[in-house]
Amino acid sequence: MKNIVASLCVCFMLTGAASAASTREDLQARIAAAKTVIDQIMAAKDSTIPLNILEQATCVAVVPGLKKGAFVVGAQYGQGVVTCRTGHGWSAPVFIRMAGGSFGFQIGGQSTDLVLVAVNDRGFQDLLKSKFKIGGDASAAAGPVGRSGQAATDWKMNAELLSYSRNKGLFAGIDLDGTAVSQNKDDTELYYGQPQTFEAVLKGSVDVPAGAVAFVRDVAENFMRAKHHDDH
Repeated sequence: MKNIVASLCVCFMLTGAASAASTREDLQARIAAAKTVIDQIMAAKDSTIPLNILEQATCVAVVPGLKKGAFVVGAQYGQGVVTCRTGHGWSAPVFIRMAGGSFGFQIGGQSTDLVLVAVNDRGFQDLLKSKFKIGGDASAAAGPVGRSGQAATDWKMNAELLSYSRNKGLFAGIDLDGTAVSQNKDDTELYYGQPQTFEAVLKGSVDVPAGAVAFVRDVAENFMRAKHHDDH
């Protein structure tokens, strides 16, 4: 009975977190946290995202500190930001939610950073949907780790998205099947001060706000080995 009550408490907590309104300060802090996640992952030298995946990336989503309920398997909820490659650099960010699914090695109430890398146009199109489920609506694979291109030769070539997690400093590919990704239109509108479609922002039609320049520049510098042949 205690477990049931505890489970219900966690569900209510997560539901409350999902419905709590963000402030502009919250959104700016989320963008700053996403930059920190990218910085720390890319500083890991050999234990990071392989070069050929950096080259192929069409979009990058970062969910800093996704929380998991201590008593409910699969009860997790996180807020993140997305930027996509455009013909003139990387786009201004939009805000997303991730919920559901289950992580194999995550225990208790630990917090995990998540990174989703779209590796082709299908992955980019997924992120333009109001909501999609990883492993259902969008094919995904646990991303390979290793600086050399050799580390990325065995990942599923039909994947639209590659997923990673960082937990207590350990960076590894992770299976996020069953996780729902949805647009957070309210936060995106709040950040820009007016309604903006995800398509307009992610295709580069909206200027990068001053508060997001550092994050977008960080992604651009780390994913700068762009698909030059596609950009010209």
